[in-house]
Amino acid sequence: MLYAGDQLDQLFNVIGIRVVALFLAFASFLSSMLFSLLILLHNKTTVKINDDTNKRAELFRELQFASANYSIIDFIDRMLLYKESDRYIDKMIAQRSTMFHMFEDGVDVNDVYQNRDSYHYISVRIPFKVIEGKLVSSITFDKLRFERLGKNYEFFHESKDKEARAFLLYNERTKRNNVVINLVFSKNSDFYNPKDINQFTKIKIFINITSLLGVKIEGNSELYFTNPEQIEGDDTNTYAIHSSNFLITNGPTITNLNL
Repeated sequence: MLYAGDQLDQLFNVIGIRVVALFLAFASFLSSMLFSLLILLHNKTTVKINDDTNKRAELFRELQFASANYSIIDFIDRMLLYKESDRYIDKMIAQRSTMFHMFEDGVDVNDVYQNRDSYHYISVRIPFKVIEGKLVSSITFDKLRFERLGKNYEFFHESKDKEARAFLLYNERTKRNNVVINLVFSKNSDFYNPKDINQFTKIKIFINITSLLGVKIEGNSELYFTNPEQIEGDDTNTYAIHSSNFLITNGPTITNLNL
């Protein structure tokens, strides 16, 4: 019995040692795993903080760049309304490209393609100068609104949610930049008669100006002018601009130059 007791005692000692060894190994494993988890959480927090810091720094750089490289223009001298060149009308109809055209509200562009002779086509040319910021890369219009005695005549791109792009022309003779946009409206509209003096109270232009460095300003420009001083031999209506103002509605923001 004494021998059996010694053997049992030794067996219990061995089992106890093994249990303790297993417990220590498991505790060591848990400790290592917890430490690794803490390091992982710390690294994730550090990465998140660094990403947030980098994003803030990038946003600040973009805001700093945009605030220093926008363009604001002022319309000057006199506005001209005249018949659009037949060459550009032919091109618009043939290619079905209305990038540089705006249509009076209610006009169906498909009907314009099919019934060309039922519509008038005129061009609006307005000189402008940059009064603040960088050189202008592009000018687009969201909407044009002509006002006459309380009645509004509004023009949009064929898709109202898109912008109509304007021609930017430099006149070597006058040394001035000009913005040109083409308007299409029904011959039944009383908006404009090429043979008459067409008086307007004011024009409101919903405009987007992008600088040479790709910074965009959105705003509204209102023009007040003396109604046509004369009708030229080619039926051009001339309007002397005596007042204009520009109100920024959004921006400056960095945008893509590939319009």
